[in-house]
Amino acid sequence: MVGETGGSMSVILRLGIHEELVTFGQIATAIGDAGGDIVAIDVNRASKTTTVRDITVNVTDTGTSDAIVKKLERLPGVKVINASDQTFLMHLGGKIEMNPRMPIKNRDDLSRVYTPGVARVCMAIHEDPSKAYSLTIKRNTVAVVSDGSAVLGLGNIGPESAMPVMEGKAMLFKQMAGVDAFPICLDTQDTEEIIRIVKAIAPAFGGINLEDISSPRCFEIEERLIRELDIPVFHDDQHGTAVVLLAGLLNAVKVVNKRLEDCKVVVCGIGAAGIACTKMLLAAGVKNIIGVDRAGTIVAGQVYENSAWRWYAEHTNPHRAAGRLSDVIAGADVFIGLSGPKALSVDDVKRMAKDPIVFAMANPTPEIAPEEAEPYVRVMATGRSDYPNQINNVLCFPGIFRGALDCRASRITEEMKLAAAKAIASVVQEDELNEYYIIPSVFNQQVVERVRKAVFQAAVASGVARRGHHRDEEIQ
Repeated sequence: MVGETGGSMSVILRLGIHEELVTFGQIATAIGDAGGDIVAIDVNRASKTTTVRDITVNVTDTGTSDAIVKKLERLPGVKVINASDQTFLMHLGGKIEMNPRMPIKNRDDLSRVYTPGVARVCMAIHEDPSKAYSLTIKRNTVAVVSDGSAVLGLGNIGPESAMPVMEGKAMLFKQMAGVDAFPICLDTQDTEEIIRIVKAIAPAFGGINLEDISSPRCFEIEERLIRELDIPVFHDDQHGTAVVLLAGLLNAVKVVNKRLEDCKVVVCGIGAAGIACTKMLLAAGVKNIIGVDRAGTIVAGQVYENSAWRWYAEHTNPHRAAGRLSDVIAGADVFIGLSGPKALSVDDVKRMAKDPIVFAMANPTPEIAPEEAEPYVRVMATGRSDYPNQINNVLCFPGIFRGALDCRASRITEEMKLAAAKAIASVVQEDELNEYYIIPSVFNQQVVERVRKAVFQAAVASGVARRGHHRDEEIQ
């Protein structure tokens, strides 16, 4: 099993305890010595000499959980009946299900929802395919599509292993924005086959959310599907990250009293998310962006096999700065990390411009530990929930798809993404804004509605909406 890191997890230990052989104090000491923190104790059943107790323990990772079990098994009078990881318990049987919107109570109902009555509805759609939006689930349904090739920080783990992530995404779509989303994990990593499959299933959906597909294949897959389908296609790893990043930066520069377009920005990690974040910053008016990857800066005049890097070299680094991160970080106003642990050093941060902004978004371990950076950084953000200013895609994708579905957008434009970023940033009021609060919580109920409204309006202005400001108003 891959150990969980980057925050606590909890396990429930069901213990059979022979009270004449061991005290609860000994058990508590064993759990504490192994690194566990007892947060709840429940008696399951008891007799004169034995009790069965459920002990909920917070641990840092699965290794700590295993160590606790081994220590308890060595205590005389203790039997470990079961050790249940609460995260695994939440996933038993999957996390989502489908429910009908109305019950079928009698033959009359059956004849309407199925044969023979349904035939009339089928023919109505056959005569006017746009009626699929009003007479089927298409109007409110998104496919969450992955090939399992770049799942979280776990890498290429395949379609079955990717399912829990896609189910979680579907849950968030529904809870946050009322969007019905279906996890679809494909047993192929062939670019052409993925494009063909998504096009083939598209008639049932109002939008396609691509997820955890490795770079650079994700670029071609998304670009082709946007071109060849008439519904929104959105690779969240790229654009969701970019939208939320920009939202955070719009507020961060207010805190340090700088103009975003005047900032020198260094982006570390030029994969799918790094390129999308750069495109979003360019669209927001930033002029001096320097991209750095393992081999150093990406600069015009160099030969790159990766077509995405060729584009990057042509559109960034106007002064052709060369070298590694430590060579180009001097004087930078903003560092954006989409790479890995320890990419950024304290010495690097010290050489940045006054009041530096650091977005260290590698998960689960940021490019620099916030504790190390704090004395030298004015505004710090990460991708983690246990530090302030979490850059989390959940702030973006529910609202952006809600708005796109409501106006029946044919695609998601740069204007819609910029509008979403500004909407997210606007949730943080001027009198609330500070170094530790530049981005709203994912549970802030204003976020989805503000993003939905802004995306809807931007879609109409961009000419990609098929319904107007009133949801029933068709655009001819």
